[in-house]
Amino acid sequence: MKYNGKVYRANEINDVIKAAGDKVTLTEVLGERFIACGLKEGVVTIEGTPGNALGAYLDGATVVVHGNGQDAVGDTMNDGEIVIHGSVGDTLGYAMRGGKIFIRDNVCYRAGVHIKEYGDKVPVIVIGGTAGCFLGEYMAGGVVLVLNKEGAKDPLGDYTGVGMYGGKILVRAHSLDTVLPEQIKCRQINEEELAEFTPYIKEYARLFGAEESALLGGTFYLLAPDSANPYKRLYTNN
Repeated sequence: MKYNGKVYRANEINDVIKAAGDKVTLTEVLGERFIACGLKEGVVTIEGTPGNALGAYLDGATVVVHGNGQDAVGDTMNDGEIVIHGSVGDTLGYAMRGGKIFIRDNVCYRAGVHIKEYGDKVPVIVIGGTAGCFLGEYMAGGVVLVLNKEGAKDPLGDYTGVGMYGGKILVRAHSLDTVLPEQIKCRQINEEELAEFTPYIKEYARLFGAEESALLGGTFYLLAPDSANPYKRLYTNN
């Protein structure tokens, strides 16, 4: 079913989606918030730019955006998939605990903040371009990939991984000159180690029609917490 998002109020769009069945397309979307919030099943295709909190609390459905996203895409997402054919604003995937988010281009500040693994759920964020400051802040689990498809010299912003105490951040770059917090380890990985992340890179290439071999080529750096307790230096022994 196809609906023109322009004729509905933001609080009516989710009712339209639920009534439409397994597949629905929304056209002329411009700033409507909370689309697909908590949705458990079905495929929602959006033409335009949805507003804040797209797919918040998503619980199994698939959301595909042919356009850009604003802030808080996938906020506290539990399951499902979000695919953005463009760039997004701040706090992508805040506190997500499952599912996958694929961004074709760039993300702004605080993507992947406090994402965490929950039971057998491992959240995954794949960013095709570059990331702004505070990527993976207080990250507790899951996987974040920055593919740097245009080969930017500095694909990461400042304060990447600050407070990180779990999970993995993988970055494709010629070199990594970003100043990282003391509790983060950073090392180059080999092809054998890259195999863990290859399925996500291949899925990105399939979704966006990118050249798989080009994305898998180049140098990859793995960022991970240096210890299970990065705040130990802040404690006082009693």
